[in-house]
Amino acid sequence: MNQQWNTQTYDTDMAFVSQFGESLIELLHPQPGEQIIDWGCGTGDLAAAIAARGATVTGIDASAEMIQTASDKHPHLSFVLADGQTYVAEQPVDAVFSNAALHWLTDANGAAASIVASLRVGGRFVAEFGGLGNIASIVAGLPQAFAAIGCSHKLHLPWYFPSVGEYATLLEKHGLTVDLALCFDRPTPLEGLEQGFQRWLNTFADGILSVLTPTERAEVLSSMEQKLKSKLYQDGRWVMDYRRIRIVAYKRS
Repeated sequence: MNQQWNTQTYDTDMAFVSQFGESLIELLHPQPGEQIIDWGCGTGDLAAAIAARGATVTGIDASAEMIQTASDKHPHLSFVLADGQTYVAEQPVDAVFSNAALHWLTDANGAAASIVASLRVGGRFVAEFGGLGNIASIVAGLPQAFAAIGCSHKLHLPWYFPSVGEYATLLEKHGLTVDLALCFDRPTPLEGLEQGFQRWLNTFADGILSVLTPTERAEVLSSMEQKLKSKLYQDGRWVMDYRRIRIVAYKRS
Protein backbone atom coordinates (compact mmCIF):
# COMPACT_ATOMS: atom_id res chain seq x y z
CA MET A 1 0.00 0.00 0.00
CA ASN A 2 1.33 3.42 -0.96
CA GLN A 3 0.09 6.13 1.41
CA GLN A 4 0.23 9.52 -0.31
CA TRP A 5 -0.18 12.70 1.72
CA ASN A 6 -1.69 16.01 0.65
CA THR A 7 0.18 18.10 3.20
CA GLN A 8 -1.91 21.24 2.67
CA THR A 9 -5.11 19.34 3.43
CA TYR A 10 -3.34 17.54 6.28
CA ASP A 11 -2.35 20.80 7.99
CA THR A 12 -5.82 22.30 7.49
CA ASP A 13 -8.15 19.41 8.25
CA MET A 14 -5.92 17.35 10.55
CA ALA A 15 -4.50 20.14 12.73
CA PHE A 16 -5.73 18.21 15.77
CA VAL A 17 -2.80 15.79 15.30
CA SER A 18 -0.27 18.44 16.34
CA GLN A 19 -2.63 20.08 18.84
CA PHE A 20 -3.09 16.88 20.81
CA GLY A 21 0.66 16.26 20.60
CA GLU A 22 1.46 19.44 22.51
CA SER A 23 0.68 17.79 25.87
CA LEU A 24 3.09 15.01 24.92
CA ILE A 25 5.87 17.61 24.69
CA GLU A 26 5.22 18.46 28.34
CA LEU A 27 5.77 14.79 29.16
CA LEU A 28 8.99 14.82 27.11
CA HIS A 29 10.18 17.91 29.03
CA PRO A 30 12.92 18.82 26.53
CA GLN A 31 15.94 20.59 27.94
CA PRO A 32 18.23 23.17 26.28
CA GLY A 33 21.07 21.48 24.44
CA GLU A 34 19.48 18.05 24.25
CA GLN A 35 19.61 16.08 21.01
CA ILE A 36 16.10 14.82 20.16
CA ILE A 37 14.61 12.93 17.20
CA ASP A 38 10.97 13.43 16.23
CA TRP A 39 10.15 9.93 14.90
CA GLY A 40 7.48 10.41 12.22
CA CYS A 41 7.57 14.20 12.24
CA GLY A 42 4.89 14.88 9.62
CA THR A 43 4.89 18.54 8.61
CA GLY A 44 7.27 19.44 11.44
CA ASP A 45 5.17 21.56 13.80
CA LEU A 46 5.90 19.51 16.92
CA ALA A 47 9.59 19.31 16.03
CA ALA A 48 9.58 23.11 15.91
CA ALA A 49 7.80 23.29 19.27
CA ILE A 50 10.43 21.04 20.84
CA ALA A 51 13.23 23.09 19.28
CA ALA A 52 11.68 26.23 20.77
CA ARG A 53 12.53 24.77 24.20
CA GLY A 54 16.21 24.89 23.28
CA ALA A 55 16.75 21.32 22.10
CA THR A 56 18.42 20.36 18.83
CA VAL A 57 15.79 18.43 16.89
CA THR A 58 15.97 16.18 13.84
CA GLY A 59 12.68 15.12 12.29
CA ILE A 60 12.43 11.89 10.33
CA ASP A 61 9.53 10.70 8.18
CA ALA A 62 9.06 8.16 5.39
CA SER A 63 6.90 10.56 3.36
CA ALA A 64 8.77 12.78 0.92
CA GLU A 65 5.74 15.11 0.86
CA MET A 66 5.85 15.51 4.63
CA ILE A 67 9.61 16.10 4.72
CA GLN A 68 9.44 18.70 1.95
CA THR A 69 6.62 20.59 3.67
CA ALA A 70 8.38 20.40 7.05
CA SER A 71 11.59 21.76 5.52
CA ASP A 72 9.69 24.58 3.82
CA LYS A 73 7.82 25.53 6.99
CA HIS A 74 10.77 25.20 9.37
CA PRO A 75 13.98 25.76 7.36
CA HIS A 76 16.08 26.21 10.51
CA LEU A 77 15.50 22.58 11.51
CA SER A 78 16.92 19.33 10.16
CA PHE A 79 14.53 16.90 8.48
CA VAL A 80 15.51 13.51 7.04
CA LEU A 81 13.58 11.24 4.67
CA ALA A 82 13.86 7.90 6.45
CA ASP A 83 11.95 4.74 7.32
CA GLY A 84 11.38 4.62 11.07
CA GLN A 85 11.44 0.81 10.93
CA THR A 86 15.11 0.76 9.91
CA TYR A 87 16.60 4.22 10.61
CA VAL A 88 19.41 4.53 13.16
CA ALA A 89 20.81 7.90 14.22
CA GLU A 90 24.46 8.55 13.36
CA GLN A 91 25.09 9.52 16.99
CA PRO A 92 22.95 8.34 19.96
CA VAL A 93 20.50 11.01 21.10
CA ASP A 94 19.03 12.04 24.44
CA ALA A 95 15.42 11.36 23.49
CA VAL A 96 13.14 9.99 20.81
CA PHE A 97 9.70 11.59 20.56
CA SER A 98 6.86 10.27 18.44
CA ASN A 99 3.26 11.44 18.05
CA ALA A 100 0.58 9.72 15.94
CA ALA A 101 3.16 7.90 13.81
CA LEU A 102 4.01 4.49 15.25
CA HIS A 103 0.70 2.92 14.20
CA TRP A 104 1.87 3.36 10.58
CA LEU A 105 5.00 1.27 11.28
CA THR A 106 3.70 -2.27 10.98
CA ASP A 107 7.16 -3.75 11.57
CA ALA A 108 6.94 -2.94 15.28
CA ASN A 109 10.02 -5.00 16.10
CA GLY A 110 12.08 -3.12 13.54
CA ALA A 111 10.82 0.24 14.79
CA ALA A 112 11.54 -0.60 18.44
CA ALA A 113 15.04 -1.86 17.59
CA SER A 114 15.75 1.29 15.57
CA ILE A 115 14.55 3.58 18.36
CA VAL A 116 16.63 1.79 20.99
CA ALA A 117 19.71 1.84 18.74
CA SER A 118 19.27 5.61 18.31
CA LEU A 119 19.14 6.36 22.05
CA ARG A 120 22.08 6.86 24.36
CA VAL A 121 22.16 4.79 27.55
CA GLY A 122 19.68 6.45 29.89
CA GLY A 123 17.98 8.20 26.99
CA ARG A 124 14.19 8.36 26.94
CA PHE A 125 11.44 7.42 24.56
CA VAL A 126 8.15 9.37 24.75
CA ALA A 127 5.37 8.44 22.36
CA GLU A 128 1.66 8.41 21.67
CA PHE A 129 -0.11 6.48 18.92
CA GLY A 130 -3.18 4.38 18.16
CA GLY A 131 -3.81 1.47 20.48
CA LEU A 132 -6.02 -1.60 20.34
CA GLY A 133 -9.55 -0.44 19.55
CA ASN A 134 -8.43 2.75 17.81
CA ILE A 135 -10.90 3.74 15.04
CA ALA A 136 -12.69 0.42 15.66
CA SER A 137 -15.61 1.62 13.55
CA ILE A 138 -13.29 2.05 10.55
CA VAL A 139 -11.40 -1.20 11.08
CA ALA A 140 -14.72 -3.09 11.17
CA GLY A 141 -16.49 -1.03 8.52
CA LEU A 142 -13.95 -1.06 5.69
CA PRO A 143 -14.04 -4.85 5.17
CA GLN A 144 -17.85 -4.70 5.00
CA ALA A 145 -17.81 -1.80 2.53
CA PHE A 146 -15.21 -3.47 0.29
CA ALA A 147 -17.13 -6.76 0.38
CA ALA A 148 -20.35 -5.01 -0.65
CA ILE A 149 -18.76 -3.96 -3.95
CA GLY A 150 -16.92 -7.25 -4.50
CA CYS A 151 -13.47 -5.86 -3.70
CA SER A 152 -12.49 -7.75 -0.54
CA HIS A 153 -9.36 -8.99 -2.33
CA LYS A 154 -8.19 -5.38 -2.75
CA LEU A 155 -8.34 -4.45 0.95
CA HIS A 156 -5.20 -4.10 3.02
CA LEU A 157 -5.37 -2.36 6.41
CA PRO A 158 -2.02 -0.62 7.02
CA TRP A 159 -2.20 0.04 10.75
CA TYR A 160 -0.60 -1.47 13.85
CA PHE A 161 -2.85 -1.02 16.91
CA PRO A 162 -1.39 -3.08 19.79
CA SER A 163 -2.68 -3.52 23.31
CA VAL A 164 -0.78 -1.55 25.94
CA GLY A 165 0.55 -4.78 27.45
CA GLU A 166 1.73 -6.06 24.08
CA TYR A 167 3.59 -2.83 23.33
CA ALA A 168 5.17 -2.44 26.77
CA THR A 169 6.39 -6.05 26.54
CA LEU A 170 7.88 -5.36 23.10
CA LEU A 171 9.82 -2.36 24.41
CA GLU A 172 11.10 -4.27 27.43
CA LYS A 173 12.31 -7.05 25.11
CA HIS A 174 14.35 -4.49 23.17
CA GLY A 175 16.07 -3.08 26.26
CA LEU A 176 13.82 -0.26 27.44
CA THR A 177 12.43 0.16 30.94
CA VAL A 178 8.80 1.29 30.68
CA ASP A 179 7.89 3.87 33.32
CA LEU A 180 4.48 4.85 31.93
CA ALA A 181 2.09 2.87 29.72
CA LEU A 182 -1.47 4.13 29.35
CA CYS A 183 -4.31 3.29 27.00
CA PHE A 184 -7.27 5.65 26.89
CA ASP A 185 -10.22 6.70 24.75
CA ARG A 186 -9.84 10.10 23.08
CA PRO A 187 -12.90 10.98 21.02
CA THR A 188 -11.61 13.40 18.40
CA PRO A 189 -13.82 16.04 16.72
CA LEU A 190 -13.08 16.55 13.04
CA GLU A 191 -12.97 19.74 11.02
CA GLY A 192 -15.27 20.13 8.03
CA LEU A 193 -18.66 19.75 9.73
CA GLU A 194 -20.78 17.32 7.69
CA GLN A 195 -17.93 16.73 5.22
CA GLY A 196 -15.50 15.91 8.01
CA PHE A 197 -15.77 12.14 7.81
CA GLN A 198 -15.08 11.87 4.08
CA ARG A 199 -12.19 14.34 4.41
CA TRP A 200 -10.72 12.25 7.23
CA LEU A 201 -11.12 8.98 5.32
CA ASN A 202 -9.69 10.48 2.12
CA THR A 203 -6.62 11.58 4.11
CA PHE A 204 -5.89 8.71 6.48
CA ALA A 205 -7.18 5.88 4.28
CA ASP A 206 -5.99 7.24 0.93
CA GLY A 207 -3.59 4.34 0.46
CA ILE A 208 -6.40 1.85 1.15
CA LEU A 209 -8.84 3.57 -1.19
CA SER A 210 -6.33 4.24 -3.99
CA VAL A 211 -6.67 0.63 -5.23
CA LEU A 212 -10.32 1.32 -6.16
CA THR A 213 -11.78 2.92 -9.25
CA PRO A 214 -13.28 6.40 -8.70
CA THR A 215 -16.77 4.87 -8.74
CA GLU A 216 -15.83 2.14 -6.26
CA ARG A 217 -14.15 4.68 -4.01
CA ALA A 218 -17.24 6.89 -4.00
CA GLU A 219 -19.41 3.88 -3.13
CA VAL A 220 -17.17 2.93 -0.20
CA LEU A 221 -17.11 6.50 1.14
CA SER A 222 -20.87 6.85 0.86
CA SER A 223 -21.54 3.44 2.43
CA MET A 224 -19.19 4.08 5.36
CA GLU A 225 -20.66 7.50 5.98
CA GLN A 226 -24.23 6.24 5.99
CA LYS A 227 -23.50 3.31 8.31
CA LEU A 228 -21.42 5.27 10.83
CA LYS A 229 -23.27 8.57 10.96
CA SER A 230 -25.62 7.53 13.77
CA LYS A 231 -22.60 6.52 15.88
CA LEU A 232 -19.99 9.14 15.04
CA TYR A 233 -21.93 12.28 14.01
CA GLN A 234 -22.68 14.40 17.08
CA ASP A 235 -24.04 17.94 17.37
CA GLY A 236 -23.26 18.90 13.80
CA ARG A 237 -19.77 17.39 13.49
CA TRP A 238 -18.03 14.04 13.21
CA VAL A 239 -16.21 12.68 16.28
CA MET A 240 -13.80 9.82 15.56
CA ASP A 241 -13.43 6.92 17.99
CA TYR A 242 -9.73 7.34 18.73
CA ARG A 243 -8.03 5.20 21.37
CA ARG A 244 -4.43 6.05 22.22
CA ILE A 245 -1.40 4.48 23.86
CA ARG A 246 0.98 6.82 25.69
CA ILE A 247 4.46 5.59 26.61
CA VAL A 248 7.47 6.84 28.57
CA ALA A 249 10.47 4.50 28.63
CA TYR A 250 14.22 4.66 29.25
CA LYS A 251 17.15 2.79 27.71
CA ARG A 252 18.79 0.48 30.20
CA SER A 253 22.57 0.34 30.54
